[in-house]
Amino acid sequence: MLLPSFLRRKRLRARPFPAAWQEILTERVPLYRRLLPDDRLELHGHIQIFLQEKHFEGVAGFEVTEAVRVMIAGQACLLLLHRDTDYFPSLTSVVIYPDEYRAPVSETDEFGVVTEGFDVRSGETWEGGSLVLSWEDVLIGSKGLDGYNVVLHECAHQLDAEDGLTSVAPRLPASLRQHWVTTLRSEYDSFCRAVTEQRPTLLDPYGAEHLTEFFAVATESFFECPVEFKASHGPLYDLLAGYYRQDPANAYLIGAP
Repeated sequence: MLLPSFLRRKRLRARPFPAAWQEILTERVPLYRRLLPDDRLELHGHIQIFLQEKHFEGVAGFEVTEAVRVMIAGQACLLLLHRDTDYFPSLTSVVIYPDEYRAPVSETDEFGVVTEGFDVRSGETWEGGSLVLSWEDVLIGSKGLDGYNVVLHECAHQLDAEDGLTSVAPRLPASLRQHWVTTLRSEYDSFCRAVTEQRPTLLDPYGAEHLTEFFAVATESFFECPVEFKASHGPLYDLLAGYYRQDPANAYLIGAP
């Protein structure tokens, strides 16, 4: 007999967290070391569920190890702390390449001419529920706290798709919806002007490509360099702090390593 999902997840969260997994997170994921003790415990439960529900697959000769699974799950589940969550419901599998990979692309110009080619990528979400990652980029993003983290970036896209965060009608409480839309659009427009004028920006200029990319790169900096992000994008920081129900700048300032 299959258990209801809420009961199955409750049991998974209650499982003892393997010491080997905690060692992996402590040694290889700086964002984990920054978490307060209660948040680490909550994260452990989310990781148990993520690893049980998502299938991991290595391609192009890549071998998925326990460390690979735990490092990816640990970073993905940071976005779920303190929130009611269904654990990225549209995500069923994580596909991992050894490094950057080539993806087929096609473009149609104003005359209807279709040009086909390849694009080099470090991560993306495929239709059908797959999250695709370059392991080399996962490692780069895991090591530094510089605003680049491909796992956070792609999982932010997952949340955007789930909640319609960059649409004109996000699935948020009615009392927050208009403030969210107005603030996000205002911050995006200001950021695009800065990129166009070639002014230095804390956020990756790639965020100017589209509002969806802006939300994803903002999420990266919100978690990885929160003090600088709050200083340069105060209204956007407050917006994301409300959505993620986390205040990483404050956690950093009070002494979390």
